[in-house]
Amino acid sequence: MNWYVVYTKPKWEKKVAEQLSKSGIECYCPTIIQIKQWSDRKKKVEVPLFNSYIFVRLDDKDRNVIFQSAGVVRYLFWLGKPAIVKDDEIHVIKKWLDAPEKFDVSVDNIKVGDTITVDSGPFATQKATVQEINNNHYLLVLESMGCVLKIKYN
Repeated sequence: MNWYVVYTKPKWEKKVAEQLSKSGIECYCPTIIQIKQWSDRKKKVEVPLFNSYIFVRLDDKDRNVIFQSAGVVRYLFWLGKPAIVKDDEIHVIKKWLDAPEKFDVSVDNIKVGDTITVDSGPFATQKATVQEINNNHYLLVLESMGCVLKIKYN
C-alpha cells in the first residue's frame, strides 16, 4: 500500500480526512496550532499544515474509492503518475509535528551553498543545503522533502 497526495476543496482538508476515515480508508491530515487574531480577541486554531492537501494510504486498485467523499478534487500527479509519498517521509512529518517546540542548534563554519546533514530535531538525518545565513536565522533547503527549513537562533 502506498501513500498518495489528494487535493481537496479549500478549507475541506479535515472534513475530507474525517469522511475517509469513517469509510475505513487510512488517511493523514497533518495539522498545526496557529494563533488567529480577530478584532476583539485572539484564539488558538488547529489548521492543516498543507493547504488543500491530505495523504491517503491505499492500494493502487482502490484509488477511485476516495472520490465518493465530498470535497475530494483529484490526486496530485508527478511525471504523469499519481504522486507517491514514502512511508519514511510521512514518519518525518509526524515526528516533526510531535517534537517539542525548542531545539538546540549549533552551526560551525558553515557558509551558503554547503550541504549538511541535520543531526538533531525532527529532521535529523535529512540532507540540507544552506541557502541563507542571517543575523538571527538560517535557511536550509531540504530537497528530499521539497521544503525550506528556517532555523531561528538568538
